[in-house]
Amino acid sequence: MIPASFDYHAPGSLPEALALLSKYGDDAKVLSGGQSLLPLLKLRLGQTGHLIDIGRIPGLEYIREDGGMLRIGGRTRESTLERSEVVQARYPILIDTAKVIADPLVRNMATVGGNLAHGDPGNDHPATMLALGAQVVATGPKGERVIPVAQFFLGLFRTALRPDEVLTEIRIPVPPARSGGAYVKLERKVGDYATAAAAAQVTLDGKGGFERVGLALTNVGPTPIKATDAETFLVGKRPDAATLAEAAQRASRAAAPSADRRGSVEYKREMARVLTGRALKIALERAGGR
Repeated sequence: MIPASFDYHAPGSLPEALALLSKYGDDAKVLSGGQSLLPLLKLRLGQTGHLIDIGRIPGLEYIREDGGMLRIGGRTRESTLERSEVVQARYPILIDTAKVIADPLVRNMATVGGNLAHGDPGNDHPATMLALGAQVVATGPKGERVIPVAQFFLGLFRTALRPDEVLTEIRIPVPPARSGGAYVKLERKVGDYATAAAAAQVTLDGKGGFERVGLALTNVGPTPIKATDAETFLVGKRPDAATLAEAAQRASRAAAPSADRRGSVEYKREMARVLTGRALKIALERAGGR
């Protein structure tokens, strides 16, 4: 299908982009990689009067560790994330996530910031960022706002970004020693949205117990779901089979899926349980706990 008509803008600087957003307000949308937004517009499931393409703005694509954080520029492409040496060495959960997003052609265009800002519960990075305890940097006319990712997703395709803001950076705390993470996804075919998926990030204490746990789920609710009850249950416990099984069960109870062509409510909830258990086991192995 052909999208409804709109005016296209290609600002060359961030201040120019912010001025356009301030001018057009709710009638404008930011185009980052466009791999989620453009299909939505073509299917006329969304529309906009003004499309503001930030692809020509310099300085928004980078990956670096600085100040105890991994900093990812909002315009950083998925393919860049996959190839990053620091990500490959220290953040395997991000590699797990990037490599199951669509296909290589899409990942050459799709951006990490766009994946988050779109607010789609079927996108893969939101759950991973929840598990990692990330922060989102939103830049507007009055400067930067740092938003904990746990407060970022407000509803279906709704985020805490204001109409005059651009997502310019994602910040992830550098994991301490004895940390590991994993993202496990069930999909009908390669490149599809998840039937369900689970992200797990753990840090072990000196005795092999859980010191910190991040757990989150993809596409089993109107927003990505942080499995807080399961996280709290695991902290301070040793990772035996019964403990992991109970945590996975608690995570599945946090899910609020809807039935569709990918499965029934019961099936998706059960897959959330199974995938949480698998993600926890891989995260433990990577942390040196198994």
